[in-house]
Amino acid sequence: MAKTANLNIRIDPKTKEEAEKLFSNFGITVTDAVNLFLHQSLLSGGLPFSVKLPEPNTATLAAMKEIEEMIAKKSSTSSQGVDDFFKDMDLDANR
Repeated sequence: MAKTANLNIRIDPKTKEEAEKLFSNFGITVTDAVNLFLHQSLLSGGLPFSVKLPEPNTATLAAMKEIEEMIAKKSSTSSQGVDDFFKDMDLDANR
């Protein structure tokens, strides 16, 4: 039985470079890090960290709630017309 097996993966070059720099701070290679990940996965019986979608911040949640309320009421709290709204959006994007 072989002491090691090859595992070929594809990853974008920038991520690989950043990972190499990060792991070098710990004195390990990307191969060492992958081995650590696999061993920890086996020990924990799954991914060794929680996987979840990021949660929106407070401002985003408030904006989402406001939009939901506007949709429910089928009205807008703004006296601004649609054309003016999109003009303002363009100005904000160019700042």
